[in-house]
Amino acid sequence: MNEDPRPAPARPISADAETVSQDDVDVDTYRILEPDGSYDAERLPDLDDETFRELYRWMVLQRVFDNRATKLQRRGKLGTYASGRGQEASIIGSAFALSDQDRIFPYGREAGTLLIHGLSMRDLLLYWRGLEDASRMDGANSFGVAISIGSHVPVVTGTAWGMKLDDADSVAFANLGDGATSTGAFHEGINFAGVLDAPAVFFTQNNQYAISLPFEEQTAADTVAQKALGYGIDGIRVDGNDVLAVYNAVLTARENAMDGTPTLVEAVTYRRAAHTTSDDPSRYRERSEVEEWEKQDPLERYREFLQSEGLFEAIDEEAVREEIDEMFDDAVAAADEFAERDVREIFEHLHEEMPPELRRQLSEYEELLDERPDMYEHIEQRPKG
Repeated sequence: MNEDPRPAPARPISADAETVSQDDVDVDTYRILEPDGSYDAERLPDLDDETFRELYRWMVLQRVFDNRATKLQRRGKLGTYASGRGQEASIIGSAFALSDQDRIFPYGREAGTLLIHGLSMRDLLLYWRGLEDASRMDGANSFGVAISIGSHVPVVTGTAWGMKLDDADSVAFANLGDGATSTGAFHEGINFAGVLDAPAVFFTQNNQYAISLPFEEQTAADTVAQKALGYGIDGIRVDGNDVLAVYNAVLTARENAMDGTPTLVEAVTYRRAAHTTSDDPSRYRERSEVEEWEKQDPLERYREFLQSEGLFEAIDEEAVREEIDEMFDDAVAAADEFAERDVREIFEHLHEEMPPELRRQLSEYEELLDERPDMYEHIEQRPKG
């Protein structure tokens, strides 16, 4: 017997063990509307004419809101903002495929999704001003925005598990970027979802960049969708600049999730704006790349379809944009009128019921302010932007 504790090196002989590689997996990209304007009529969703037109109006709203919010930030009236420019089809198509009972988990770019599902434009602006009151997402069945990349994925699975236990007619819907699929929380969350057969949809907007890191440099996988197979759940890859294809894909994913098969959807799209208003994308990507993706503009592609179907004539786009601008102006005015914070709030919101010691401190503090009103000059109450 060889007394050397180290194993002998492998001999240079041929072995017949077979491997499984991603070359064995054919991941198709689902599409209805081609970039050249042609489309597969057999795949068109069963929507009435007005709903087809409404999809376009909401895509315009997403773009106008992003443009106006970015300008507002540049004027110092908004905090750091994350634009969804170029991703309108992914954002609006997915939002339309959900029900009011579904729980939405946003990741920052989907203004249209939140507005469609009940959040006021005023509160959305207040959120980007950094006011925690807006994180309550009043009026929308939505979780707070997941700024910490991928951290919300396990929470999505937990929420979906609760829905399953309650036998609820709903799903938990996670919005995330391609960068989130490279985090540990993502893998833990979708693995657990697969184990539990949780009614969850993980909607990944693969906009080609995780901040400045291109997709091919953060993973060796050819696609995000194929990652679903490693966890025993379904995956769908869809053209994220095709609003009708995204609608069908998410509708299918939702139905699968309701039947006990959580689904990972990869919407292949492109972030034409900066990662956020704090980012300079010219430092890590070429203008020629952006121009190539501009040729696949989701609004222009969908407009071609509407014109081919004779549906666009009923849309006055100029009037639509004017209406959205007016809505935005009203929302800004309402946000500016939001009341400044009262100093009592630093005591009132620490506990569900204020304990005796905090009541004593509050009383003492209020007495001090009554005696020294000049102290208000040193107190910064709720900032406007």
